[in-house]
Amino acid sequence: MERLLTERDLITLIESDRWMMEILRCVEQLQLLDGWVCAGFIRSKVWDYLHDYKERSPLGDIDVIYFDNQHISEQLEKQYEQRLLELLPKEPWSVKNQARMHVVNNSNPYQSSVDGIAHFPEIPTAIGVRLTQGALEIAAPYGIQQLLSGIVAPTPYFDEKTQLHDIYQKRIHNKRWQNIWPKLVFVTSV
Repeated sequence: MERLLTERDLITLIESDRWMMEILRCVEQLQLLDGWVCAGFIRSKVWDYLHDYKERSPLGDIDVIYFDNQHISEQLEKQYEQRLLELLPKEPWSVKNQARMHVVNNSNPYQSSVDGIAHFPEIPTAIGVRLTQGALEIAAPYGIQQLLSGIVAPTPYFDEKTQLHDIYQKRIHNKRWQNIWPKLVFVTSV
């Protein structure tokens, strides 16, 4: 197993996964404004690779995000999910408009999808990928080195010095990542 060191290595890992590329092609068809597939979709793939797992670890959902501050209806998100279900009916799609998700974190409005990604609880979860005319693009507001190294740390919004740190701690406990991927290293501060 070769070590993952660069964004190019990460892109190559994703490109070599036919299922991931099929997901990305379906999402690209929707032509979402500032659309990305993010979080566990990428994180779990990398962690499976770091653990040399041959089978994909199950995903609770496939997080698809976009940013459209002109149309913030949750109903529109459900319509996008339905369109994705028509393309790939067995997948657990979850579509969220980041123009309204700041309310969940009780923060200022996000300015883009990447700003929304930056507000995810963990650094290795704060990553997105999209396919645009055959080319993969990565969005990683905090870089990819912690993800590629198997380090789990909170983003600055969920750091131990913040009021949201309990959410980070509960997610680490409830998701049981240390049981699924025992080589991961967990830290409480960035």
